[in-house]
Amino acid sequence: MILELVDILIQPGKQAEFDKAISHGITEYIAKAKGFIGYQINKCIESPERYVLMNYWQTLENHTIDFRESPAFLQWRGVVGPFFARPPIVEHFTILETKNSQK
Repeated sequence: MILELVDILIQPGKQAEFDKAISHGITEYIAKAKGFIGYQINKCIESPERYVLMNYWQTLENHTIDFRESPAFLQWRGVVGPFFARPPIVEHFTILETKNSQK
């Protein structure tokens, strides 16, 4: 499994609109992609214009080739791209260890 970490900075004052757009874009375009496993959207407390999107893929190629080279990628960017204050920073990680401790 691969973690795609996307650091997003949006234009000030657009948070409510972006919250809806990112959820819509993921469910309509990313979630239907080959090898997509799941996601988590994180909204920064200290910097409300900053978001971290965590997408999980079966393989790196599922993201970099199957999704990024598909028409769905352009549709996704059409939904969220107008909100960006700068291009997102995208990095990929292998997952070394996972632990969920809820009390």
